[in-house]
Formats: sequence, structure tokens, C-alpha cells
Amino acid sequence: MGPLARSVACCALLDGIISGEENPEAPAPRPVAGLRLGLPRGTFLTEDMDPAVSAAFTRALSRLALAGARIEMFDLPELAEIPLVNAAGGFTASEAWAWHRGLIARKREGYDPRILARIQRGERMTAADYIDLLQARARIIAAVARRTAPFDAVIGPTCPIIPPAIAEVAAEADYNRINLLLLRNTAVGNFLDRCSISLPIHRPGEAPVGLMLTGEAMADAALLRTASAVEAALAEA
Repeated sequence: MGPLARSVACCALLDGIISGEENPEAPAPRPVAGLRLGLPRGTFLTEDMDPAVSAAFTRALSRLALAGARIEMFDLPELAEIPLVNAAGGFTASEAWAWHRGLIARKREGYDPRILARIQRGERMTAADYIDLLQARARIIAAVARRTAPFDAVIGPTCPIIPPAIAEVAAEADYNRINLLLLRNTAVGNFLDRCSISLPIHRPGEAPVGLMLTGEAMADAALLRTASAVEAALAEA
């Protein structure tokens, strides 16, 4: 769950309300100079970007570096394990099947066939599969936390591709491939139980491109302070 708004400050206020704060406040300003931003090396966070995303992402990194942020590439090999751990369906399929199975039995015809097929993957998962998934997730979360501890945020493009045209997803195979690309980077934060924020970095008239900053688990306030500094630096460039 998270807010959509026109600024980091607005997102912070809404995040505070969602979190149950009595008097939420916008994050205190901090300089972008000296921020340590980790960029995973050789992982799927930066692979398969289309030209528009690559150009906007590179431009944003250059602006932040000129403003004094320290952008450091680092290894995050655990990310390659996540698709393997989720191969049987992951949390999405198992938990969606648990919630939808009664509705599917009664109103199957009301489901989008493509979405139905994804939910039904959970029917084939066993209790042992789910327990293995929980254990693997805990192990990966702990390993990644040690690697990212030195950084104020981990950065990457929010999506590696710009929004596709409807015709591009007409075929089943193309739909599945593009859908996975659209969800790929943001799904990492979900699996790792972390908070993320996406800041727009495209120029006026260009297709939307986001810069994703990911913080530690339950560290929304710290991430929002970092995002506020990044937002200000990008606006000044």
C-alpha cells in the first residue's frame, strides 16, 4: 500500500496517515551531497532497459552525481535467487488462490483468463512449498540487508521499459513477457519486505520513466528524507 502524489512531501504526509500517525509531517530537508546510493551491478535491475528508460536513468544519475551524491555500484547476487525461489508461484499465486478459490468455483467466468491462470498456479503449491518459500525469503532478506546497510537507498529504474501499446500485448506470449518486465524491478522490494518510492525523471513530452529508491524494511521515514533530497537535486538540474 502506498500513496500517489505530486511530491515527496505529499507522499510523506499520506504515508503517515496510512501508518496511523496523529500529526504526520513532511520530511525534514537534508542535502543530497554525501548521500550514498547503491546501484546493483550486473543484475536484472539494470538489464533489458529500452532506450528511453536508459537515457532518462543515465541522465538522472549524472545529475545526482554532480549534486554531490555518491553513487556506488555493488554486487547483489541474491537477486538472482528470487526468480528460482518463486518458480512454483511464489506468495502471489499461493495467497491469491487461498483468497479467490471460493469465488473462482462460483464465478469463474467473471475472471480474466490470463489472470485466472496466474492465480491457479497457487492450487498446485503444497504447504511444504509455502514453508520453503518463507524460509528462503527470510534467508535472502538477511543476506541482502547486510549488503545494503551502508547505503541511504538502493537505486534503479522503476520499470525497465516504457508503457507498452495495447497492440504489443495482444498475443499471449508477448503479454506474459512484457507483464513480467513491468513488474520485475518493483517486485524485488516486495519480496525483500522493503519500502520504495518512484520519482519521475522523464522530460516533458516523453513517456513516463521513474527512478526507484528502495530503503530498509520499516524505514519509510528515512527513505522519504532521502527521496526529498533526491527530488530537490533533480529539480535544480
